[in-house]
Amino acid sequence: MKQYKIVEKFISINGEGQRSGELSLFIRFPNCNLKCSYCDTMWANEENVDTIYITIEDIKNDINMYNVKNITITGGEPLLQENIDEIIEDILSIKNNINIEIETNGSIDLSKLDKVNREKVHITMDYKLPTSKMEEFMKVENFDKLTHKDTIKFVVGSNYDLIRAKNIIENHIKEGKIYFSPVFNEIEAKDIVEFMKEYKLNNVRLQMQMHKIIWNPEERGV
Repeated sequence: MKQYKIVEKFISINGEGQRSGELSLFIRFPNCNLKCSYCDTMWANEENVDTIYITIEDIKNDINMYNVKNITITGGEPLLQENIDEIIEDILSIKNNINIEIETNGSIDLSKLDKVNREKVHITMDYKLPTSKMEEFMKVENFDKLTHKDTIKFVVGSNYDLIRAKNIIENHIKEGKIYFSPVFNEIEAKDIVEFMKEYKLNNVRLQMQMHKIIWNPEERGV
């Protein structure tokens, strides 16, 4: 039976995005090709991070035990997994009404997901702004592969980030739901709202990182 190397899996609520507040089974893969200045899962990217091996049967047992319909595949950067499309298809085969969200950092070609059933797989893609110090690695061509069901997330740490995000929205985004999320303790949410009002960004949603409000921001497995 195939085994997948991960750093953790747990049941919690989605802290962000279109299914915010809904229960989900989180599957976190190790390793990332970026080092964002505000990364809150840097521990998962360390070379000596503790890992565990799970099978599709383990995932099936969790789905049945908690009766969850949402699966969140995250990292690290899950698209670094060589066989990520096979993993997704294996999970989709467990149950008919499963929704899979795959969180990706915007630097990996989304064609890695060309073979998966996009009717049931929702992409949440970051665009890294200047505060992250990783914008140079963004692939703007990925926007062409997103649909109206997908999510684009801008993590905002400054007014300059907001201006840059507005420019990206106007010049590159055709499909997808757009979210602004403040870097924790770096920018006031009300300042983001004022920016949205000033520029009439009616297609943008403000989101807070719910898990950091409910639990300690450093806590894992939530």
